[in-house]
Amino acid sequence: MASEHDQSEQQQAAAEAAESAPAEEGKDTPRTAEELTAELQEAQQKVQEYWEQILRLKAEIENNRKRCEREVEQAHKYAVKNFVEALLPVTDSLELGIQASEQENATLETIREGMQMTMDLFKKILKQHGIEEIHPIGEKFNPEHHQAMSQQESSEHEPNTVLSVMQKGYLLNDRLVRPAMVVVSKAKSSSE
Repeated sequence: MASEHDQSEQQQAAAEAAESAPAEEGKDTPRTAEELTAELQEAQQKVQEYWEQILRLKAEIENNRKRCEREVEQAHKYAVKNFVEALLPVTDSLELGIQASEQENATLETIREGMQMTMDLFKKILKQHGIEEIHPIGEKFNPEHHQAMSQQESSEHEPNTVLSVMQKGYLLNDRLVRPAMVVVSKAKSSSE
């Protein structure tokens, strides 16, 4: 009984497969050599088209890679171009100051005034490019921004207060470039 049941299931499956299989335009005969050759040529043509497309894409990717490398190289090479252009007026001002100091009617006051104007211009340019001075006189010692060069006893200041700055420090966009070199206060010794 199981074999009859298996045979009927196989016949039913074969019938469903026959119904679902697409009819081949009324042809019951196998394909001819010409038809197979035509299909093969069509497939080879598609493969060739796909291969050419792959080669074009590969070339485009390589060109993009080379262009990106050039752009990165240019960015590294000329990253400070704007900063350099901004500093050129400072150079011009210094040269004019040197020329002015060589004049017969040059006075110490006019030279000092010119130097101060040049320094103000320089500081303005630094600030425009995100560079800030660290000049912490009277502030609490901050080891992240200050470098203690020495300590000095002081009854006027709290311990760890910056008394003087030996060399200013600088930040670039809030990142330390150079710490301020400072003299820090300490409590008076009890032996006095």
